[in-house]
Amino acid sequence: MVNLDSLKKILGIIRVGGKKKIKEREKEELQQLSPRKMYLKALTLHSLEEIDDIKNEIKCGNILIVRIEPLVRKSVEDAKRAVNELSEFAASIGGDIARLGEERIILTPPSVQIWKEKFSETASK
Repeated sequence: MVNLDSLKKILGIIRVGGKKKIKEREKEELQQLSPRKMYLKALTLHSLEEIDDIKNEIKCGNILIVRIEPLVRKSVEDAKRAVNELSEFAASIGGDIARLGEERIILTPPSVQIWKEKFSETASK
């Protein structure tokens, strides 16, 4: 069994003046071991020029919920082109993409997969 002193040593925590401090070297090591923060962001796609911004967010490891309805109102063809490009991009990096209703899509980085229920003909009747 590990006692409290051993645990403090393992974690690199020392008490100074009643406050906890982490040694700088050990703090850096912990930061290297801990994963980078992932954010869930909601964005709106107004034009094809914004696709690169969406790709960069996914490359940074963020999850995006993208409202595509404003682009659909402008041009259905541009909206189809955008969704196809984002689908190809997601597949190329090992990420995922799915539809959320009629107006939104969700894109994820490679570390996150979207569960998609498979419907059979009998289930849809």
